[in-house]
Formats: sequence, structure tokens, C-alpha cells
Amino acid sequence: MPRNTLLRQLLEERHLTTYKAFEVQFSRTARRLATEAGDPRLASVVVSSRQFDRWMSGELKQLPRPDTCRLLEELLGRAARDLFSSAPADPSPASSLPANTLPAAPAFPVTDNEDPAAIVARARQLTCGNADEATLAFLSSQLDMVTERYEQDGPHILWGEAKSLHGLGHTLLVGQQPPAARKELFRITARAGGLLGYMAVNTGAFPLAEAYCAEALELSRAIGDLDTELWAGGTQSFAAYYAGRYAEADVRAAAALDRAPDHPQAIRLLVNGRARALSKLGDRNQAERAIGRAMDLSDRYDAVPGLTSCISFLPYGRARTLANALTARVALQDTGHVLRDAEYLDGLVEQSDSAWSRSLVRLDVATAVLQQEAPDVEHAMSLGRQAITLASPLPISSVRQRSRDLYERAAPWWSRPAVREYGEQLRAWGCQLPPAEAG
Repeated sequence: MPRNTLLRQLLEERHLTTYKAFEVQFSRTARRLATEAGDPRLASVVVSSRQFDRWMSGELKQLPRPDTCRLLEELLGRAARDLFSSAPADPSPASSLPANTLPAAPAFPVTDNEDPAAIVARARQLTCGNADEATLAFLSSQLDMVTERYEQDGPHILWGEAKSLHGLGHTLLVGQQPPAARKELFRITARAGGLLGYMAVNTGAFPLAEAYCAEALELSRAIGDLDTELWAGGTQSFAAYYAGRYAEADVRAAAALDRAPDHPQAIRLLVNGRARALSKLGDRNQAERAIGRAMDLSDRYDAVPGLTSCISFLPYGRARTLANALTARVALQDTGHVLRDAEYLDGLVEQSDSAWSRSLVRLDVATAVLQQEAPDVEHAMSLGRQAITLASPLPISSVRQRSRDLYERAAPWWSRPAVREYGEQLRAWGCQLPPAEAG
């Protein structure tokens, strides 16, 4: 029969009687103590399954190595020499009590070697962690800074800062935090990964975008953060759209919408996700239905006026919703609607700090001008050149793609000087032009 040591008793109380469960907690303790003590060697200390089985059976001729003892003491809150000694007998076994009878409280402590300081230390260990309120507030402010600066500095400048924030979140999560702090740290790390996923789309790194968005989804679901989960789902749809996988973009957005059809994030899922993808697929009725629903939700939630940052976690406002609807209706060749909405948006877009938004709206309008019964080629190419000039300092994949699309739309007029000039500017910007370019 196995000898009942205090170690075995404490592991049973903590439900750590399997090697796998024990090893997870022991390794976590080793990493945390290595960081706190500034002793990296502790993080490499391991206990084999055979050694664990011997401990559980009470087979021990001498104490483990000092580093192992130190980690066991940290994990269980008792001195190693006590852990491997016989556990005190229970003076009042439950099996000897009559039914419906509670054991009387003992007049003296159950054991004579309980350490009051250790009891307090265990409680403090559970309520303390490596991420206090000030640290969490700082990390949250860094998230806000990246979203606020994104359209001025772009993904190439801000990638490193977002990557550092994401890495720090992971480093802290390896340690210990009380529940509320840990939940906030999950949220911050999920959003930092989401930002990296969005930036990866803007630089054309679609597999990387998928990986970061998948991580953001998993972390946000683990804490029930629906806001971040829906935003990450919207970014997956956004990535599929710019990778040219329009059916997938619609499926991704629709799946996220099913989770919460009336959520503020549903605005983006409807107009940036479903409407634009459905328009590319030629489904006019469903695209218009998605646009209408998005506009209704924008009005219901009274989202912030003006153009929010494209990467923001805030709900889409009316201006951002209309700008996305504009792109959908260009694909549907709804020229009159595009030009009317563009006129309404003109003031909001021109007042914004977003060079990308001003560039993309110009490209949409230029395409619509070419779709008219009487195309104004010179005006369209002028708008295209303005769009390239605006976006040149901070190029992103969406502007590059729509700039090429405009040039392809102008194929019947490639021999005209205005189109040739636009093509030269596009080539100088580094965009690959269709092989059938005239001249």
C-alpha cells in the first residue's frame, strides 16, 4: 500500500494526481519563479513521470535535488522535508460518522505543523500576479495608440510596435494573474494579434493574416469577448476579399454574423464583409440587403461621426459604412448611386486624416465615371492619378489593387494620353500592369 505523504495529500487536494496535471502546474511554477528570481536555470527543471509515480507511492530514500525542492515548496507552500514525511492521520474519518451528522470542530489544529505564514502566502500567491492595473492600463493605451496612428504611419512603421505588444502579452500570460487581470490580458493579446492580422492584409501577407486572426478568435472566445471575436471574424473576411476569394469572404462574414446579428460589430461584417463580397459575386439583391441592414444598424447605434480609423475596434459610423457601400456598388455598376453617395461623402472624406480613404473613394468614383454611358476618361484618369499621389507615401494592398483594377477598366482607351500617363504613374509606383498594355 502506498505510503501517504503530505506531498500526496496536498496533490490530491489540488487534483494533481495525474502526471500530466502535475507537470503543467510544476512547469508553470518553474517559469514564473525563474523570471521572478532572475534565475533562468529554474525554468529547465523537470520531473519525470517515473519520479512522480515514486513520489505518489511514497518511495523516497532521500530528498530530490535542491532546485526541485525549491519549486515544490513554491507550488505547494510547504517545506520539502515536510512534504516527503508521512501525512498526519485524520482523527475523524467521515466513514465513521452517522448519516446526516457533521463532524465536530476540533479543539486544536488538525496538525501541529501548520504554518500560518504559508497559509497567507498561498492566498497572496493566488490574488497577485505579474500584471498589475498600471501594466494593463499601459498595454491598453498602446493598443489605442496603434489604432489612432495607423492611417498616418501605416503598417510598415507600426508593425514592430504591435509585434512587441503582442509578444509582451504572451510573455505575461505564461505567468500568473488573478481572474479579472488574466481576462483583460487575454483581451489585449487577442487584439494585438488582430491588429497584426489586419496589417498583414494591408501588406499582402495573407497566410500570416489568417494565422493572427485565428489566434485572436481563439483567445477572445476563451474569455467570452464577443466584440473582439466578431472583429477578428470580420478581418478574416477582409483578408479573403483582398486575396480574391470572394465566396470565402462572404462565408466568413456570414458565420460571424450568425453569432450576433444585431451587435455593433455586425455593421462592419455586413458592409465590409458580405456586401462587397456579394457584389463581386454578382448577387445584387443580397448585397443591397446587406447594405441596407448595415445602414440601419449604423443609425441605431449612433456610432461616432466622421471616418474612424479603418483598423479601429469601434463600430463603423455612417461615413465609414457609406464608403464601403460605395465600393460594393461600383462592383454592381450602380453608377448613379455611386456618384450620389460620393458627393455626400466628399466633405467627410476630405476632412479626415485618412489619405487611404481619400485615395480609395477617388478610385471608386473614377471607376464609376468609366462605367457611365458616356465615360469621361480624362476625368477618371485625373482622379486615379490623385489617388496614387495620396497613397504613395504609405502604400497598402487595397489601394494598389484598386489602382490596377481602374487601369484594366480603362483598357478600351489605353491609346489615349491620359490613360498612358496614368499607366506610367502606376508603373513608377511599382504596380504590375496587365501584359496587354497598349503602346
